[in-house]
Amino acid sequence: MSRRRAPAAQLTATTRPPARRVVAVVLAAGQGKRLRSARPKVMHEVCGRPSLWHVLRAARGARPSRIVIVVRQGRAEIEEAVRSWGLAPEVVFVDQGEPLGTGHAVMAAEPATDGFDEVVVLAGADPLVTADHVRRLVGAHRRTDAAATLLATHVPDPRGYGRVVRRGSELVEIAEETDASPEIRAIDEVAALAYAFRRADLVAALPGITRETRQREYYLHHVFPILQARGERVSVVEVDMGGALGFDSRDGLANVVGIMRRRIVAEHMGNGVTFVDPTTAYVDVDVRIGADTVVEPLTFLQGATRVGAACRIGPSTRLVDTAVGDGAEVTFAVARGARIGAEARVGPFASLRPGTVLAAGAKAGTFVELKNARVGRGSKVPHLAYVGDAEIGEHVNVGAGTITCNYNGYEKHRTVIGDEAFIGSDTMLVAPVRVGKRAWTGAGSAIVNDVPPGALAVERSEQRHVRGYDERKRAAHGGRPPGGSRAGQ
Repeated sequence: MSRRRAPAAQLTATTRPPARRVVAVVLAAGQGKRLRSARPKVMHEVCGRPSLWHVLRAARGARPSRIVIVVRQGRAEIEEAVRSWGLAPEVVFVDQGEPLGTGHAVMAAEPATDGFDEVVVLAGADPLVTADHVRRLVGAHRRTDAAATLLATHVPDPRGYGRVVRRGSELVEIAEETDASPEIRAIDEVAALAYAFRRADLVAALPGITRETRQREYYLHHVFPILQARGERVSVVEVDMGGALGFDSRDGLANVVGIMRRRIVAEHMGNGVTFVDPTTAYVDVDVRIGADTVVEPLTFLQGATRVGAACRIGPSTRLVDTAVGDGAEVTFAVARGARIGAEARVGPFASLRPGTVLAAGAKAGTFVELKNARVGRGSKVPHLAYVGDAEIGEHVNVGAGTITCNYNGYEKHRTVIGDEAFIGSDTMLVAPVRVGKRAWTGAGSAIVNDVPPGALAVERSEQRHVRGYDERKRAAHGGRPPGGSRAGQ
């Protein structure tokens, strides 16, 4: 007999039911055999974060009081990662044992859902489901007073998927392709593994599903006809997921990443960021970019990178966990774990390694490498230099070919250069060493001792001229010019 409830619209303020307690169950035990990977399927990254991270963020759209994660392969790695994310609310892990399908996974999780009114089930390898999708799922589930509600989406190639057949927002069936008529096969709407259930109805229906399937597994969506046979409603919520569902292969993963990447870039453009060529911009989910910044083609913004307003980034630039101040310009460069100040200039062909800090208005120019170095306000390292484990004051000029010799084979040592110093081209600064304020070094010098403020340090041997050298060298080699080949070679 049907246990349909009165539509929510008929409830008055005095008869409004108490708030429903929701538990989210995330399925993360899939082996992903087609990925051919030693990593758990749900730990493969999508735009800088594991797939599971995206799904857990989406789960919060249901406002659950508990999240249950069903695990098996790679359980220790998954649990360690989830705990590092500092999630709220409470997270409970359930070991599925031998994975026997989605229905079996929810059976394993059922004891952990005791005491809750509604269960939201999500797939850990479907990062394209968003928190907004989940809010719409739960909202429609309650509004239609359904025993179960599912998300459906359109895909360009539905082959291999069960087709969603519905009347309005009510599910008729999920038709398996092998048994479907040509008219049904023409439907391109398929079901995502994103469901909401009244827990009591789910628990009552689960024992009715069997392993009489091609894969000899329990399929969770087989509870829908059981609920319908009891007179219960199963609702459908149509959402746009970009034309794909989750992934179970490298090709599928690449497709999911592409859709996620387009979403991220579109969101930034909506916030006032210009992408000269959005198709060649690669931006991770945690990246933040200020308004009026221009991102040139072939730019990678990864990790927790932060870019200020009115910057110009790229082309052919990679920033990882790097902060860029307002108005800075970074072109044809790589920066990892660096801080680039406002109005600073980096590149072309510069490498900023972890620990590097460029103050406002500083410059790291062509073919410059900086490592664990601080470059003060207005200072310039314009070209062809290596500066490692160093502190450069304000308004310093570092000439071409300068190297801080920071490593003696055992330890790293620091170089300190005072404000307004002038470092001549091809200077070797043998650390530990200090160059005082407004001090100078002569070009081609190897500086091994501290330089007093305002002094000029020059280290050069006397130039000698050996006359007749060329004539003697040629005569010794049969008259051949330097680099000339022997006859017959």
